[in-house]
Amino acid sequence: MYMPTSHKNYKHVLFFIIGVIATIAYRGIVVLNHYDPILVETAWYIGTLGFAWYFWHRFQIENRRNKLITKLNLLEKTQQGQVLNQEDKEALSGVLKSLNASLAKWNYIIIFVSSFLAVAYAIYFDLK
Repeated sequence: MYMPTSHKNYKHVLFFIIGVIATIAYRGIVVLNHYDPILVETAWYIGTLGFAWYFWHRFQIENRRNKLITKLNLLEKTQQGQVLNQEDKEALSGVLKSLNASLAKWNYIIIFVSSFLAVAYAIYFDLK
């Protein structure tokens, strides 16, 4: 049975960087529209491929966690106050460690901030 384990730190950082690059590429399209169309296309491809890779990775992680929780009935066991066996405890600990080690929340913050800046930039230049 799959037990979640933390990826080596370099994998966390790699996927974090991919998400950041994709975010900046997409949000940068607003700025690049005022320059060269080839830069817009390049940013679009980088953003699209980066997001596809990043979110596929996130999907796999979430799917593994969900399958483990479902297979071991961890939600029901904890809601009903049942005693967890050793396998249940190890699985739950693995899920919690995986959640705790995730850099995804920082990607979400970068997406939010860069989206706000891109919209502000676009509105400023549209009203100019």
